[in-house]
Amino acid sequence: MEFSVSGTLATMGCAVPYAIAAKFAHPDRPVIACVGDGAMQMSGISELITIQRYWRQWTNPQLIILVLSNHDLNFVTWEQRLMLGNPRFAESQEVPDFSYAQYAESLGLAGVRIERPEDIEAALDYAFQADRPVVIDALTDPNIIVFNPKVAVQYAPKLAAAIAKGDTAAASHLGATIKAAL
Repeated sequence: MEFSVSGTLATMGCAVPYAIAAKFAHPDRPVIACVGDGAMQMSGISELITIQRYWRQWTNPQLIILVLSNHDLNFVTWEQRLMLGNPRFAESQEVPDFSYAQYAESLGLAGVRIERPEDIEAALDYAFQADRPVVIDALTDPNIIVFNPKVAVQYAPKLAAAIAKGDTAAASHLGATIKAAL
C-alpha cells in the first residue's frame, strides 16, 4: 500500500503511528505523514519518541512528519459549519501553540518551520536531504475550507447559517471555493 488514511471513521492521531508502521514495513523507502496539529497533540508528539528510538535501524532514515499547524481542530470546525450550520466554537476547537520542530530537535531529530508560502520549497528540499527524520511545522490558515468545493456547495445553506450566526472567519476565503466549484 502506498497511501493510507483513516477513512470515514473520523480517527484522529493515526498519521504518525501509520508512518512508523510504514517505515518498519519498508525501512528503505521514504515515508511522509501529513497530520493536523490537533492530532499531533493527541498522539504524534509522544510517537516522535518512538521515531527517535528506532530511526537509526532504518536503511533510509527519510521520515517526514508534516504538521499543518493552524491552532484549530479544523476538520471538526468545518464539519460543524457545513453539516450543522453552527459557527466555530473556540472553547472546544482551539489547539494550544506548540513548536513541533523545536521539540523534534530536542529529541535529536531535525525540525524546520514554515511561516510563509515562499518557505515551502526550501523546507521540502531540506527534509528530503536530511540524514534523519524531519518534522516540518507548517503554519496554515484555519479559514481555508478543508472540504472540496463540490462538498462545500452541497452544504452551502448550512454554511450560510453558520455565517449568519456570526462566523465571519468561515466567509473569509469562500470566494475561491465557490469559483472552484463553478
